[in-house]
Amino acid sequence: MNIRIANSNDLGALTQLEQYFPSDRISRSSFRHLIHKGHADIWVCDIAGDLVGNAVVLYRRGAPSARLYSLVVRPDYQRQGIARSLMAAAAAAAGEHGCRELQLEVRPDNNLVVGFYRKAGFQAIGKIERFYDDGADALKMRKPLAPAMQNLGGRSRRPRRT
Repeated sequence: MNIRIANSNDLGALTQLEQYFPSDRISRSSFRHLIHKGHADIWVCDIAGDLVGNAVVLYRRGAPSARLYSLVVRPDYQRQGIARSLMAAAAAAAGEHGCRELQLEVRPDNNLVVGFYRKAGFQAIGKIERFYDDGADALKMRKPLAPAMQNLGGRSRRPRRT
């Protein structure tokens, strides 16, 4: 299992992974923008050249938090620690960007995923009504990042995009 930053060669696989979401999918052009120009990291899990999962982390300049925008693992690779590894990469990168917390939104009725996030240290902080394209609400969650993860003014040591 290789966790790495996505590059342009991954666009097809990233778009394919989005098919596992019922709605609110990231388009190929949006992935392209995020890889090349966006204030984002896209972490991927590569197993023998096959992309089986990804995590998209968005940043705002000067903001104390990063947003875990998306986390997906192909169903035939779930329950193998891939989501946990992608989450660890996302949290470490957010800390290296100087963020103090990681936030996300999740469907409150997706008990399995809500449980995963709680186990990863996220706490519910509110609800956003009619958040998703289909009108469903979202549960807003946050995870404080350990001070050791935060790079307070130094240069990031994370892999560079290729």
